[in-house]
Amino acid sequence: MSRTTFFEVEVLDANTKEQLCFLNKVEPYSTIGDIKSLFHKSYPHWYPARQALKLDPKGKSLRDDEILQNLPVGITATVYFRDLGPQLGWTMVFLVEYIGPLLTYLLFYIRVPYIYSPRYAFTSSPHPVVTLACACHTFHYVKRLIETIFVHRFSHGTMPLRTIVRNCVYYWGFSAWLAYYINHPLYTPPSYGELQVNYALFLFVMCELGNFSIHWTLNNLRGDRTRGRRFPMPTKNPFTWLFVFVSCPNYTYEVGAWVSFSILTQCLPVALYTLLGFIQMTIWAKGKHRAYSREFKDYPSLRMAIIPMIL
Repeated sequence: MSRTTFFEVEVLDANTKEQLCFLNKVEPYSTIGDIKSLFHKSYPHWYPARQALKLDPKGKSLRDDEILQNLPVGITATVYFRDLGPQLGWTMVFLVEYIGPLLTYLLFYIRVPYIYSPRYAFTSSPHPVVTLACACHTFHYVKRLIETIFVHRFSHGTMPLRTIVRNCVYYWGFSAWLAYYINHPLYTPPSYGELQVNYALFLFVMCELGNFSIHWTLNNLRGDRTRGRRFPMPTKNPFTWLFVFVSCPNYTYEVGAWVSFSILTQCLPVALYTLLGFIQMTIWAKGKHRAYSREFKDYPSLRMAIIPMIL
């Protein structure tokens, strides 16, 4: 009967190269996640989600599911530790990021004191489009919150607290900037009146429904593990037919919703926010598109990343 060969794992600080921990008799089938748990016992304040373990101090972090005996190491393995800082789970990340814009916008809509001139405190705009814009903005972020709680499936991944602060500044800050101008007492309605507003509202609703449909489809795809990993395909839902042309229609619909909101309000800060969002979502979509193309040999060549036939 063969004997199991155990590993020894030396954990060094990635910056100082100082030995932090030496683990004896580690099972060969142990994963990096298991090693993080063992390391956590020696340093309780460095919980697994806060740890980054590498084979090289300047290399890539090892995934939690990588198996020790499959790594290019000897019986005595040396890994380098880096502290990622305080972490927060993805569900909580999105809740914090989305509740802020929702509440911030409403403060400007009801015109709490000290935002505008004192005589406008707790007054309302005479323009119906202002109320409509508030309803659309509120619906958008309430939908995001509902999706975060009931639709999206998150892994055990986390985000560094410092990154969350930066993201909140972005989302909350832009929400306040948009709301300031849309709810300003001197705000003027769109140039083409109700016609412009109605067309923009129709486009906004269609894009929000499309965005939700894509998120629901992706949720079902991740939930069905019996058929292995697959790339998303159109379903009977017409909103998902955009999968024929792009890899990330959720971003396409998201951009469309903000373009329609820009048209509905005819507000320059909204247009700028839409442009910045489009740039960021294009980066994400291209990354996802490349990942699909590498993983699946039969991935449809017709698909683009975010804009059909263009980008």
